Amino acid sequence: MNVTVCVKQIPDPALPGELDPADNTLKRDGKLILDESDMYGVEMALQLVDTAGEGEVSLVSMAPNGEVSGVRTALAMGAARAVLVSDPALAGSDALTTAKVLAAAAKRLGDADLIIAGTESSDGYTGTVPEQMAEILGLPSVTFAKSVAVSDGVLNVNRQTEDGYDEVTCTLPAVVSVTAGVVEPRYPSFKGIMAAKSKPLETVTAADLGIEPVGWAGAGQQIVDVASAPEREAGEIIEDDGEAFTKIVEFLDKLKVI
Repeated sequence: MNVTVCVKQIPDPALPGELDPADNTLKRDGKLILDESDMYGVEMALQLVDTAGEGEVSLVSMAPNGEVSGVRTALAMGAARAVLVSDPALAGSDALTTAKVLAAAAKRLGDADLIIAGTESSDGYTGTVPEQMAEILGLPSVTFAKSVAVSDGVLNVNRQTEDGYDEVTCTLPAVVSVTAGVVEPRYPSFKGIMAAKSKPLETVTAADLGIEPVGWAGAGQQIVDVASAPEREAGEIIEDDGEAFTKIVEFLDKLKVI
């Protein structure tokens, strides 16, 4: 079984983020790390391949400046190879362009039985890229997977909902986005870290993949302004004089909670 995993490399969330004053986008010119949400997808893929008894896990990623630190982490976990798309022209790309690029990178790796992605990235939160990839590739899409299994060429997923979960099945190949906690990600071993340095990692551009236009030229959006969130206002204090419940009811009614 061959599984391709989409992994995103992001600025370290432990450090204060900075915006580029030129276009109001998040600065990504330093060292990037593997998005924690994508570690679940990598681990899920490794477990599926182990269960199948054959195949390998491949990675696709898109990052500036040829940054590979986060991809190397995923390779150290056990993935076999990766394709990194790094191109200055990609700056400003929207979610749809990102999906087109990752879909093309996945095709470059060859046909996979399953493509796995996180539900959404920690620094973007659009939550749309996996579904857009599925549409571009013409594959079934299953979202918010809290458990994933493959049996006799059929994908079996427990899809998380507000009320519990739905049991979903579909044929392979398919694209599935997994939630945090779907599995417990392994820590890369020293042996895995050393082995990752020699694993195949191809770097390509958008032109190599035949994707155009990209970046701001292909984006259907523009960031015109960024402002700090307003400070939270002080709440209203209600003293119980025996009739306080009526004020609480009125307050909840204004919020349309009741």
